[in-house]
Amino acid sequence: MSHILLIHSSVHGYTQKICEYLKSKLEAQQQQVTIAPLSEVPELAKFDKVFIGASIRHGKHRPALYQFIEDHRKELESIPSGFFSVSLVARKPLKNTPQTNMYMQQFLSQSVWQPKLLQVFGGNLDYQGYGAMDRNIIRFIMWITKGPTDPNTKVEFTDWAKVDEFAQQMIEAS
Repeated sequence: MSHILLIHSSVHGYTQKICEYLKSKLEAQQQQVTIAPLSEVPELAKFDKVFIGASIRHGKHRPALYQFIEDHRKELESIPSGFFSVSLVARKPLKNTPQTNMYMQQFLSQSVWQPKLLQVFGGNLDYQGYGAMDRNIIRFIMWITKGPTDPNTKVEFTDWAKVDEFAQQMIEAS
């Protein structure tokens, strides 16, 4: 049994939802799991494995994510660890792998930490859950990328079977 820390950098709470789902899958496999927001991470030395999930906001991972990684690089590199990114772009078949997702590639080019275990998941589109400015920006981006633009749209683009596979990879990480 491992003691696993799941850290999330989430704006609207969807990356946290994925972490909660991962926790349930991992605990069903006898793993001990703690979830923490990026702003309240406990001491990493208390854990056997650390995984970070981060959402995309306005085309970028949040600056606090990169600062956390810089501050904790040695710890992250000394234990099994990994990273997953959550975005609406990952809803597209040709952009839903770490190798083909531009946000994951951007992360890897900007991060001092280069985790071995990587994954990308499609996010959640909930126009009613956004403020007016975000709703209009996202609708415009969806129009450009041929996604749903109806302001009443609420859809999860997450491939939960892929999240299940990632949970298994987390258990096997060494």
